[in-house]
Amino acid sequence: MSDLKQGKILVTGGTGYIGAHTVVELQNSGYEVIILDNLSNSNIKILDQIKAITGKAPEFIKLDLRDKAELFEFVATYLDITGLIHFAASKSVGESVKQPLLYYENNISTLVNLLGAFAGRKVNFVFSSSCTVYGQPDVLPVTETAPVKTAESPYGNTKQIGEEILRETAHASDGLNVIALRYFNPVGAHASALIGELPNGVPQNLVPFVTQTAICKREVLTVYGNDFDTPDGSCIRDYIHVVDLAKAHVAALARMEAGKMASPYETFNIGTGNGNSVLEVVQKFQSVNKVQLNYRIGPPREGDIVKIWGNVDKAAAELGWKAELGIEDMLSSAWAWEKYINSNPF
Repeated sequence: MSDLKQGKILVTGGTGYIGAHTVVELQNSGYEVIILDNLSNSNIKILDQIKAITGKAPEFIKLDLRDKAELFEFVATYLDITGLIHFAASKSVGESVKQPLLYYENNISTLVNLLGAFAGRKVNFVFSSSCTVYGQPDVLPVTETAPVKTAESPYGNTKQIGEEILRETAHASDGLNVIALRYFNPVGAHASALIGELPNGVPQNLVPFVTQTAICKREVLTVYGNDFDTPDGSCIRDYIHVVDLAKAHVAALARMEAGKMASPYETFNIGTGNGNSVLEVVQKFQSVNKVQLNYRIGPPREGDIVKIWGNVDKAAAELGWKAELGIEDMLSSAWAWEKYINSNPF
């Protein structure tokens, strides 16, 4: 553990999947962390798991970012916050198609409230964005200069709008620096198997559904479509280990703290630079973990992008970051986490 850095880092949604892994990496890098979370899609026991990994429990405050008065009161009380990582948002493409207003309220109004609460303050802001801002790219791998196309889902649209809000606010503000990290598809779990993806109810992402099917929590895994324009007909994604993704947030903070930003608002692709199809992931999971999966082919889902993977050269050159863990690490750690929570229910 390095010496404690100056200023506290606020992590919204910090008991969630990516948030918890990022809190671990922040604490291991010497930051003091405060988590805000309403626990709508996470579990308070994650705080104990973080402490077991790092030796220190982060400060935690239960707060809903939609409650503007409570949020403003909190921010006014904590004057030593110098950095902010914003994860708190709804994140399912399929759910957003069915409940668009829920996504605009949870993802846009909360961002506006957060920026309003910190107005006039000097703060380094890392935004949890997504490769969905690119829609279905014309050229692969997609770079940060690719056009932002019409969103394929309300979820994707909230990320596009969120980026626009942040870019305009950063350029209009004195002291607000923003880095938007455009994630590809985070999977896997911490090497300790003490934290990982812990969806409430039916999983919305592929790998938790894979692991839950493998351990017989789910009867069958549905692969949504097998006649897309890809080698095996299933969708292709750039899967990235969640620990690598968490480290990218620490790198983004370090860039802002060092005064290296070329402008008050920057974007970076955070992925591996390689694509794997859904069927490849299924087959790789079976071979790596020596288990059989019961899966079937279903109809395509509305809002899904056919294929996308990222060019991550900019992150390597300017953030000094690159993914280090491969698909085998992702799937073996996800399976270790699933077995852990099966024996140690949350």
